[in-house]
Amino acid sequence: MNLFDVYPLYDIALARAQGSYVWDATGRRYLDLYGGHAVISVGHSHPHYVARLQAQLGLISFYSNAVKMPMQDELATELGRLSGYTDYALFLSNSGAEANENALKMASFHTGRRKLIVFKKSFHGRTSLAVAATDNPSIVAPINATPDVVFLPLNDHAALEAHLDDTFCAVFIEGMQGVGGVQVPTDAFLQLCRSRCTATGTVLILDEVQSGYGRTGNFFAHQHAGIQADIITVAKGMGNGFPIGGTLLSPAFMPKHGMLGTTFGGNYLACAAGLAVLEILENENLMAHAKALGAVLIPELEALPGIKEVRGRGLMIGVELEGSAGPLRKKLLETHGIFTGSSSDPNTLRLLPALNVGQPEIDYLLEALYKELALVRA
Repeated sequence: MNLFDVYPLYDIALARAQGSYVWDATGRRYLDLYGGHAVISVGHSHPHYVARLQAQLGLISFYSNAVKMPMQDELATELGRLSGYTDYALFLSNSGAEANENALKMASFHTGRRKLIVFKKSFHGRTSLAVAATDNPSIVAPINATPDVVFLPLNDHAALEAHLDDTFCAVFIEGMQGVGGVQVPTDAFLQLCRSRCTATGTVLILDEVQSGYGRTGNFFAHQHAGIQADIITVAKGMGNGFPIGGTLLSPAFMPKHGMLGTTFGGNYLACAAGLAVLEILENENLMAHAKALGAVLIPELEALPGIKEVRGRGLMIGVELEGSAGPLRKKLLETHGIFTGSSSDPNTLRLLPALNVGQPEIDYLLEALYKELALVRA
């Protein structure tokens, strides 16, 4: 049997990782400023994270959600405390797509409606409802397509005002668009989404799968706008590589036995990983670190030659070039040993380092970028 060939792969096989670095099978070291799509939030092989998982593995690794698991309650309590959503409820799952599926299902249960407003350049996942809400027709199979999803331009106040009425189930928006090229909803636009959803009885869902968990300097990106969402979804940075996702639901949503379910979601190892990440975020003050480092890094990136625009907050950054970003990403990897990310915007590369990345790593990136961009201009 062969693998189903759906991934364009680097000719690199990674063998180990530590902090912000990974090593391939030949021993070459690479600086990881992408974290496997923003998954590595507290660094590869963080000792506290490893110890938490090792200890749990020696006790019990799995049982289904047919028994009480106090670790789930502990994770929900700590997530609520650190995020500021203390009175919300947490449903645990395995991925961002699953978290988004559950969010959409709960919004529809709650309102009795089915229409959905999402935004151009969005990415919410590859499962049935999530992919229907994703602005990429090439990955939407005919069975997923639905006329109930309306795509609007991001930050277009007039379009939102014109379309959103009391027939919509939810407004579904990323705290910051990741795959779309780090497109940032303005604070004013998020505030409008909140006010119009309240006025029309529409659920406001914030997809914080990539932009959450301290990446932008606040626990959630939408908190920069001073709003609260009705439902929030999380995943990538939540487990630092262990598969885990979550749907945070306001007190307005009433649970009923059987309305949601999962076999693997919230298992013991997932909870150990989730708790370890929260403990590291708090103990190492990583949200403040991400905010401070981003505030220095973004202006330095803007000052480089050949840069058209830099978008983002904290350590979620999109660097838009005057031309295609593909050749630059290739040179960064092959010549300088730096992993960066692509996006649906071919001119934009993404920087999504671990939140405890250091200044020496940032300096190395800036030096490599300057060399390559100067060569292009020459």
